[in-house]
Amino acid sequence: MRKKFLGPLTLVAALAIGLSGLAFSKLDQASEGTAKASPVQVTVDNKPVARQGPNVTSFAPVVKKVTPSVAQVTVSTKPKKIPSMGSPFQDHPWFRQFFGDELERGFRMPRQHGLGSAVVVSKDGYLLTNNHVVDNADEVKVTLNDGREFTAKVVGKDPKTDIAVLKIDAKDLPALPIADSEQIEVGDLVLAVGNPFGVGQTVTMGMVSAMGRGNLGLDYEDFIQTDAAINPGNSGGALVDAEGRLIGINTAILSRSGGNQGIGFAVPANLARGVMDGLIKDGRVVRGFMGVGIQNLTPVLAKEFGLKDETSGVLVSDVSPKSPAEKAGVKTGDLILELDGKPVRDSRHLKLQVAQTAPGESVPLKVLRDGKTRTLEVTVKELPGSEVASTSKSKDSDSGESLQGVAVGDLDGAVRERSKIPATVKGVVVLSVEPDSVAFEAGLREGDVIQEINRKPVSSAEDAVRMTENLDDKTVLLRVWSKGGSRYVVVDETKDR
Repeated sequence: MRKKFLGPLTLVAALAIGLSGLAFSKLDQASEGTAKASPVQVTVDNKPVARQGPNVTSFAPVVKKVTPSVAQVTVSTKPKKIPSMGSPFQDHPWFRQFFGDELERGFRMPRQHGLGSAVVVSKDGYLLTNNHVVDNADEVKVTLNDGREFTAKVVGKDPKTDIAVLKIDAKDLPALPIADSEQIEVGDLVLAVGNPFGVGQTVTMGMVSAMGRGNLGLDYEDFIQTDAAINPGNSGGALVDAEGRLIGINTAILSRSGGNQGIGFAVPANLARGVMDGLIKDGRVVRGFMGVGIQNLTPVLAKEFGLKDETSGVLVSDVSPKSPAEKAGVKTGDLILELDGKPVRDSRHLKLQVAQTAPGESVPLKVLRDGKTRTLEVTVKELPGSEVASTSKSKDSDSGESLQGVAVGDLDGAVRERSKIPATVKGVVVLSVEPDSVAFEAGLREGDVIQEINRKPVSSAEDAVRMTENLDDKTVLLRVWSKGGSRYVVVDETKDR
């Protein structure tokens, strides 16, 4: 049995982050009963933090306010079978003596345990944590500061921001108010609260060292950097301002030793809240799409394009055919200066700004072309190829789960073109299948299209979630299309693996 302290994600020397892959219990972001649910009721406090006044000699009142809202997360994974790789020595008598038939059947990894943190954000039991804390977990336990323990359901996970949402069956919880993280400034005092190394709840103090950090290996990044001590086990814990309001979810550290060296990163509360709202309400994170290839503006590029004073903005290197950008009149060589009235600093921030724009919304886009500025109107579309996030593999919902270890997504035009799936084939595409799952053993593979579940047509990933949850019989009949045509597959989750 192995125990590990989950996070924060550690960037060792060369800024390399290891992220776990996307897993699926029924489907990878939406959990049972969450699709089209009502928005979570959180307390929002957007007033600016006080930056002038008498010197503070103690943060004890703030700590007393915050600590009841920060929980310990314990995760475990069941033993997994690793298939035999066909070792050239497997027929040797010496190996047979010690390993026997395990050489053919494969080996089983022992059960693993891990520790992390989470933040209570609603009175009725929703918590925020990191995706890498709960990813691939078969069971998630939440222990509140008052000692109460709950089995948590993973409502949804978003690997692109490393945010996950948990739900426990409890009422009148001490929810932490959420601040407007865009009002945070470098130099503001902050507290980091979590469960480092499993020693128990711990509070550390520091300041905001920088804003808008990136290049940590995620698709969407806008990290708050702090020198408040963040260590393994702090992942998913709270970064709060001097008034005890949530401004970020502690996520990563830059370290040569694996421990705190004064450079920690937190996902801003605004970004985490947007992801949470999508996972709870829609069962997935819906992101905007504009359809441009962009790159940062360098002095050399600025000179080539005849730009003298422009030091911000991003250069358009490509415009996708029939995209919102093309329809709005965006041209290659344009310099994008503003989106929806907000300055564009670099390509990473523009990507984040577009992703956070609701599909169908028309926003002004200010560009510089041939030395003249002009404003275009772009109607943002939904990012194609967006996959539905995975549901919980927690034991509290295990009685109704089928197709564990499978991730699926909607079969849109981009997926059809990429995978050469005929227009006549309807259903949902399989994005991944865990090698040790019953579905993999039954023959389900990445790239397959699930057309029917228990002889009923499947039209969307959300349909697939609903059709595979709360089943009395854990044996599921699938009609599956692959390159060789359609076939039926039986997935029996009652098998002892």
